Amino acid sequence: QVQVVESGGGSVQTGGSLRLSCAASGYTYSNFCMGWFRQAPGKEREAVAQIDSDGSTIYADSVEGRFTITQNSAKNTLYLQMDSLKPEDTAMYYCAARHPWGSCVSFSYDYSYWGQGTQVTVSS
Repeated sequence: QVQVVESGGGSVQTGGSLRLSCAASGYTYSNFCMGWFRQAPGKEREAVAQIDSDGSTIYADSVEGRFTITQNSAKNTLYLQMDSLKPEDTAMYYCAARHPWGSCVSFSYDYSYWGQGTQVTVSS
């Protein structure tokens, strides 16, 4: 059974940093595409960053240069380092996985497996 579990959210002030983690289980980690998403109150869910097994990455324009997605395949863990946080980054952050049908570094594909989310709050 595919399972992903996020951790590491919290509250920080503008300009602060947080690192989110996502522990994956129930499948061969390197065989799946992994990504981070977020949803703010009253807004639609949006893709934040995605990574391929070879380390290729893609970021939303709003986080490019501030967020870094990485992974440790040996530990079946995905990370999102968030620096220079802004109040508009406040959202529930979700880790997700999908089968690699299509590029893993594209925002064009739907994800099948989702975590419960971890809250990130950035105060001004």
